[in-house]
Amino acid sequence: MRSIWKGAISFGLVTIPVKVYSATEQRDVSFHQVHRTDGGRIRYRRVCTVDGEEVPYADIAKGYELPSGEMVVLTDEDFADLPLSTSRRIDVLQFVAEEEVDPIYFAKSYYLEPDAQGTKPYVLLRDALEQSGRVALVKVALRQRESLATLRVRDGVFVMETMLWPDEIRTPDFPFLGEDIEVRKQELAMATSLIETMEGAFDPAEYKDAYREALEAVIEAKVEGREVARPEEAAAEEPAADLLSALRASVEAAKKSRGEKKASAGAGKKAASAGGASGGRTAKAASGKSASAKSASGKGAQGKAADKKTAAKPSSRSRKSA
Repeated sequence: MRSIWKGAISFGLVTIPVKVYSATEQRDVSFHQVHRTDGGRIRYRRVCTVDGEEVPYADIAKGYELPSGEMVVLTDEDFADLPLSTSRRIDVLQFVAEEEVDPIYFAKSYYLEPDAQGTKPYVLLRDALEQSGRVALVKVALRQRESLATLRVRDGVFVMETMLWPDEIRTPDFPFLGEDIEVRKQELAMATSLIETMEGAFDPAEYKDAYREALEAVIEAKVEGREVARPEEAAAEEPAADLLSALRASVEAAKKSRGEKKASAGAGKKAASAGGASGGRTAKAASGKSASAKSASGKGAQGKAADKKTAAKPSSRSRKSA
């Protein structure tokens, strides 16, 4: 990884120099716009809509359009006077409970690595923050934008998650919120049952980007000159008659799916223990014979004589076994 920013965590009078790295990356397949007939790249020119001339990058400024259509032109000098922190500091404002911060505020995650001279205070703050069970609320200026952010610990490293400002969060204003919608107890109970049936531990490795994999397969096929196979479409399911029926069917489907997973997971265990089970059956058979012998010893003299006479003749089962 390559650092995108250098600065310092300012914690009271303690300064911890750090490097900032992007903690995530998009794995989208990127494309260029090309000429369909020869594959040539499509280029764009920066042309002024007033005089029609191509404008050099050095002559391009930022413009803010007014409702009237007029344009306010801002230069680099205008931005230089703005109160944006240039001290490259991550200022710790306070410490809050993690559950108090709604995830809707989070924008992007970054890893913080300490410089050599800042390792000890970095580890000290990390351990203290981890023991407190809280996250640090900080303010930082990245990419010409000032943001609130949180600092938390993940795998022994500080993760800084930049946040949106409160006025950037939209308020949900939908008509159904004002409607009086009745939910029956049976429907609520069935929905709760469905949730409980589908409970499980979160393992991100269980999920994959099927669309990206299919797109990469199409590209690979194009490269190799093969015919691209089109996947079969899944048969459309009939819609349920009502909400309760849909919930009940969903619960049954979830149970069936969970049962199939458990069955496939247990197949290997059954195969591995097959030899042991066979030995167990042999032991049980021997135990049964021993029990029969004890039962035979409890008979009278007449019974013993009859048993000896019978034992002289091999049974049909013994002959078949031989």
